[in-house]
Amino acid sequence: MSAVDSPGGQIELSAYGTRLRSAREGLGVSVRSLARAVGVSPSLISQIEKGRANPSVGTLYGIVSALEISLDELFSETRETIGSAASADSRRSDQTVQRHADRPTVDLASGVRWERLTPMRDASVDFLLVTYDVGGASCPPDGLIRHSGREYGIVISGRLGATIGFETLELEAGDSLVVDCPTPHRFWTIGHEPAVAVWAIVGHAGDPPADFNS
Repeated sequence: MSAVDSPGGQIELSAYGTRLRSAREGLGVSVRSLARAVGVSPSLISQIEKGRANPSVGTLYGIVSALEISLDELFSETRETIGSAASADSRRSDQTVQRHADRPTVDLASGVRWERLTPMRDASVDFLLVTYDVGGASCPPDGLIRHSGREYGIVISGRLGATIGFETLELEAGDSLVVDCPTPHRFWTIGHEPAVAVWAIVGHAGDPPADFNS
């Protein structure tokens, strides 16, 4: 998939792939070193940077953490790259509202879509509307995600499975939860309809820099 459909139009995967490549090159890090730090193959990093592959949630978290950038920065750069003049005028006139038509949206591997809800760059929080397609999951069962910060979420529709450490939960519309993100965790759809949740992730910028020499 080379692009995703969003309320504001198509967002090319190459837009945030270019942002990731710029951040990597700015740190003087090779593709091979970044791949080793994230735990994926160099070819996958290269494909993501070229907009030819969707990363999983866990892989994207690993990349942005290793490169010391936030998800919000990634969305902001994508938005600035592809935003229309009308959207730019709207943002200048009203920085407190996120218009649905301007919402940056990225599809990830394994049937997960992220939509950024913050109206402007805010490195202190990642505020996301997340849709998990039928059969979708944030990561494979044997590859739980860990990162710094804390996630606060509420399920808007559908049913969402959650593994947090050694605990497995089933969440329905209206249920909310908090996750200490250093605890390994995973989310997935239960049943035959998509699950939709709103997440606020705070403190993610506290991830330690990756050791590219290890």
